[in-house]
Amino acid sequence: MDALAMIQAYTGVGIGLIIGLGAAGACIGIGIMCASFLEGAARQPEMIPQLQGKVFLLLGLIDASFIIGVGLAMMFAFANPLLSVVAK
Repeated sequence: MDALAMIQAYTGVGIGLIIGLGAAGACIGIGIMCASFLEGAARQPEMIPQLQGKVFLLLGLIDASFIIGVGLAMMFAFANPLLSVVAK
């Protein structure tokens, strides 16, 4: 197997790991955060407006980190900078 094919194969594995683990981490983080929000809202209903604002802010930040990971994965998929290392 030549070097170009090896780089493309390892890049494909890396892209799968970036997207898969990023999605799993975002889903787990959102699940834990929302469960804690519901528990806090059940304990102190008068705090719901303050907690809700923080939950929506953190939802956006968690999703943004996953979208940045998808963007990096797409960069490696379509404009792989590692391929320029191999002499043609």
